[in-house]
Amino acid sequence: MLRWSFTFLVVALIAGALGMTGVAGAAAGIAKALFVGFLILFAVTAFLGVSAGRRIAGHRTPSVRRDHDLTHHR
Repeated sequence: MLRWSFTFLVVALIAGALGMTGVAGAAAGIAKALFVGFLILFAVTAFLGVSAGRRIAGHRTPSVRRDHDLTHHR
């Protein structure tokens, strides 16, 4: 999705340089919408990744704790 937003940004810049304001405006609008969509997806997946990582890191099985406690008390 980020690649598409950059593609439409380049199209908008080229069309703007050539004087095609209608095409440039449309391409810029599409690029902006795609970039915002990319940022929202990035934020959601980053949040889910951090929350899943915390759940996994905080999870211990009781047998692991027992084995660990037995080895240190000898």
